[in-house]
Amino acid sequence: MTQRIALVTGAMGGLGTAICQELAKAGHKVVASYHPQFDNKDAWLAEMAEAGFKDFVCVAGDVSSLEDCEKMVNEAEAAAGPVDILINNAGITRDKMFAKMEKDGWDAVIATNLTSLFNMTKQVSAKMAARGWGRIVNISSVNGVKGQAGQTNYSAAKAGVIGFTKALAAELAAKGVTVNAICPGYVATKMVMAIKPEVLQSIIDGVPMKRLAKPEEIGYACAYLSNDLSGFTTGATININGGLYYQ
Repeated sequence: MTQRIALVTGAMGGLGTAICQELAKAGHKVVASYHPQFDNKDAWLAEMAEAGFKDFVCVAGDVSSLEDCEKMVNEAEAAAGPVDILINNAGITRDKMFAKMEKDGWDAVIATNLTSLFNMTKQVSAKMAARGWGRIVNISSVNGVKGQAGQTNYSAAKAGVIGFTKALAAELAAKGVTVNAICPGYVATKMVMAIKPEVLQSIIDGVPMKRLAKPEEIGYACAYLSNDLSGFTTGATININGGLYYQ
């Protein structure tokens, strides 16, 4: 298999880590993008090396900044080579009922979860098209499909991710570049597992499979959509939610 260069945003969170690992298992060279405020980079790299992943390259930047995204991609290309695979995974939440939601909470979520797709994808998509091969995978959410009370900002952004995916897929389909979205349900990251036990159990009870997704299940889907053999899949929305919601 040809080794590709994969750039993952939000790489050092629970889901991002699993995506990086699954892409590395698939034989790709992984560049891990993280926010400059994340101050545990060295510890994360040490943890990855202990797990057998010793070749990750790291680049720092704020995905809500177009200038930072340009800088990160330039650094990634200088360190590893042209980006063949882009996983737009970075995201935040600022949950509040709409009546109490403030403008800064709206703006921050839209900027990080949706505008970031423009900022990052703009740096690599034309180059992928010129080379005749590329994979772009955008992480949306089950709540971008069904909506969720208290998350008008997050649900709007994640729904926008799906629309962005479908439109860009149509533009790039003839260029050898695929664009797909993954909509995870509740995933057993460290952050989710830290929820109060009774609240966590109520979440699990609402999932038909009666469990949370494993982070590596989402990572594996990213690896599949990044494979040569996924080349006829584009504009798709892959729901990985244990039957929580059917589109």
